[in-house]
Amino acid sequence: MALRHAVLAALLDDELSGYQLAKAFNLGVANFWHALPQQLYAELARLEKDGLITGRDVVQDTRPNKRLFTVTGAGLAELEGFTASSAKPFFIRDDLLVMVQAADHVDTDHLIAQLTERTVFAQAKIDLFGQLLRRMRGDRTEEEFLRDGEHVGPYLTCLRGLAFEEGNRDWCERTVTVLRDRQAARARS
Repeated sequence: MALRHAVLAALLDDELSGYQLAKAFNLGVANFWHALPQQLYAELARLEKDGLITGRDVVQDTRPNKRLFTVTGAGLAELEGFTASSAKPFFIRDDLLVMVQAADHVDTDHLIAQLTERTVFAQAKIDLFGQLLRRMRGDRTEEEFLRDGEHVGPYLTCLRGLAFEEGNRDWCERTVTVLRDRQAARARS
């Protein structure tokens, strides 16, 4: 997947400025694709040059003017082709896993601190995903929303982000428990 597909997908339901797109990436899209704001602005320029999005200027009285972007028919066709291609497998690349791999040979207090920090981060993301999911479905139950709601794609990707962060949190908590138990057992012997 290229950044272009993630940007096109983020623009499908709303006309967004570069700033709004960056916020959307931080909130929803970041659970499956990370990009810095400057990368997003550069990609918007490329997509517009390629005719996959169109932009329009909005004049504002008290703030700087802004440019809003929408997906064109060519952009939708690009996404259609992307969704028809086979998805590549996902591989984890995480420095923390490398650190834990070395747990038998390094100071585990540092690992426990790193794992605890990651647990806090995961819980914050879990809370954010919960808020986003509640906002998307409104007063409907999840089953009602999944059956009849609009914009089910962003909801489903948010559910995946939630499950991912719950898995991260649970693994970090378990790993901390294991490392502390092993420290205690060594201290007793």
